[in-house]
Amino acid sequence: MLALKLLHLSAVIVWSGGLLYLTGLLGALRVPASGAHGVLPQRLPRMLFTTVVTPAALLAIASGSVIFLVNGPHAAWLVVKLFAVGALVLAHGGCGMLVLRAERGDAGGLWSRAIAALVALDLAAVAWLAVGKPF
Repeated sequence: MLALKLLHLSAVIVWSGGLLYLTGLLGALRVPASGAHGVLPQRLPRMLFTTVVTPAALLAIASGSVIFLVNGPHAAWLVVKLFAVGALVLAHGGCGMLVLRAERGDAGGLWSRAIAALVALDLAAVAWLAVGKPF
């Protein structure tokens, strides 16, 4: 069980760090359609999203589900944490939307900042619930 929890924690760290990095990258990204020299390649956000962030999210959700099924919902904080993880999944989808917008040349803006704020607040809530077990 300890190895499963370590796998879950590692996947959550990669997932959350990847979402924070990706929203920051997309918020600052201004890639011209011609792909000028010295500018970040336009395919990098999609590559990060599909090869790093999404697999980490799936691994975190799968390992967390196994832990939940084995241990069961013993406390209210765990059920509330699952709702917070659901919000993180929605933010993940929003990040995918931002990747698609960046590919069309519409990177950055209010959406990127809003999703980054949602990710940061939601991660703080999940960490507080998981570590503090307040109720």
